Amino acid sequence: MTPCLPEAKPRAKRNPPVSGAAVRAAAARVVHEVRAEGRSLTDALKRETPAFAERDAALLQALSFGTLRLLPRLDALVAILLTRPLQRGDRVLQSLMAVGLYQLTEMRIPPHAAVAATVAAARALRRPRAAGLINATLRRFQRERTELLARIADEPAVRWLFPDWLLRRLQDAWPEHWQAIVDASNGRAPMALRVNRTRIERDAYARLLAEQGLTARALPDLDAALVLDHPVASRSLPGFDAGLVSVQDASAQYAAALLDARPGERVLDACAAPGGKTAHILERSGGRAKVTAVDVDPERLDSLRQTLERLGLAAHCLAADAAEAGSTWPGAPYHRILLDAPCSASGVVRRHPDIKWLRRDADIAALAAMQRALLDVLWPLLLPGGLLLYVTCSLLPEENDIQVAAFLQRHPDARERPIDAGWGLPRSPGRQLLPEHQGGDGFYYALLEKVPAESAPAEPRT
Repeated sequence: MTPCLPEAKPRAKRNPPVSGAAVRAAAARVVHEVRAEGRSLTDALKRETPAFAERDAALLQALSFGTLRLLPRLDALVAILLTRPLQRGDRVLQSLMAVGLYQLTEMRIPPHAAVAATVAAARALRRPRAAGLINATLRRFQRERTELLARIADEPAVRWLFPDWLLRRLQDAWPEHWQAIVDASNGRAPMALRVNRTRIERDAYARLLAEQGLTARALPDLDAALVLDHPVASRSLPGFDAGLVSVQDASAQYAAALLDARPGERVLDACAAPGGKTAHILERSGGRAKVTAVDVDPERLDSLRQTLERLGLAAHCLAADAAEAGSTWPGAPYHRILLDAPCSASGVVRRHPDIKWLRRDADIAALAAMQRALLDVLWPLLLPGGLLLYVTCSLLPEENDIQVAAFLQRHPDARERPIDAGWGLPRSPGRQLLPEHQGGDGFYYALLEKVPAESAPAEPRT
């Protein structure tokens, strides 16, 4: 006789996890941390990326960068679509809606997949009750897309995607160029490479790229630069781990050539991390310049050391604040000093779109004061006849030519070494590169020479 068993109860149905929900939730957290907490995009991504495999990490980066680039447009749409404001504790949902709208307007993800994953992300953010709101918001945008985009098209913030204060400064500084600057800054930066010519020549490396189906163009003014036609992950570049190549913006590659450090010369890189310019200085000298690389952040300095090790180069790395520079630093006094000064970074917005939302108008005066202090404290460490290269990735005169002109007024033993070049725009003093769609970022360069005193002739170059 078969024993009597209790009747089996049907299992409660569970919604299967939606693919990509965790990535959308992470992107919303990243955007929220930038806009609401003032965290840098780099730091916010560093917290989230380790949880994902390579493909999802790449999607997280694309969603975060893209949403922050277009944030005024996306926020304007969210403001129309929301019937009532979100509570303070739910502001992350505004960032999630922006992530969803970015997918629907700018990415090739099928709309149904983008909506489903973004709705599911509300649950991943522990706000399951908001799933209906997210769903209704995104589906309404799909239905009314043309009308909604037309409603916001004439708003200046939507048109230019820049904060008002920075737009005004660019208009004042560059009346003939500001629109091109803003358009380039709102695009995606090309991927530029710097070939390590201590290991391989540029043409030979271009052939290695071609063997892997990667095409690139050479830049005539830069003997080690290649720009890829299509970006790839840096670790997939041929010979990357072996030190054949580095990723470095084209405009940043002018620094080492202008500094022109020779074998045996003592060089100070005063704000060295992440180390691209440090490595390039060493590469150009065949690894024989005596470089002291200083940075205030020990963690970033460790990353610089790893870069040099990968490239087969060596420098004396010192964790210190350049504002407290002294004559006891290794190698002082120096034949060459590179001051890549902390700045507004207004010339690299396309690589760091969070800059638009983290910087404030009042920051510029504080940054200019810091730059002034660094110039004044480093100048005594330069040998008579030596060169100091002042660099920023800024487009603002207060940080650039105005700053350097004031320095020359304060220091009678300083004079400008004019930069005679076919690139950039001449300034008085220095030279300015503006961001270009298929070219480099916005950088400013000024080369300053210490006039040798009659009683103290310049130390001969070795």
